Amino acid sequence: MKPLLAKDLATFLDRFDNFKNGEIKNINIISPTKVLITFTCQDKARGFNWISIKLEFNNISDAKLIDSEKIGLINLNEGISIINNQNMFAFGIGKCYNISSTKNSICFLICSDLKYSENLF
Repeated sequence: MKPLLAKDLATFLDRFDNFKNGEIKNINIISPTKVLITFTCQDKARGFNWISIKLEFNNISDAKLIDSEKIGLINLNEGISIINNQNMFAFGIGKCYNISSTKNSICFLICSDLKYSENLF
């Protein structure tokens, strides 16, 4: 896993077009403060080929997750949002503009450490 730094966040989200029209494959709760979410999405750096991305959220302070049997019902037409504010990362489904709007998402996580890995589709 590679750390996702705040300064690289905009480039990361642009590369994967905010995961628009992608799919959440799995939400794995490792511990109360660590969650791993696996996505499939298109990668601009690879000619828009589909790849698998794992996001690892560490030191979670707040969250609302979806039951595993409902993951297939999540619509990522608007993609995801990851916002960095005051050394905290806020993840949410759909377009979110700040931490407050992220907390209104159907699924959100707020953490202090975010990592990712790229895998084959």
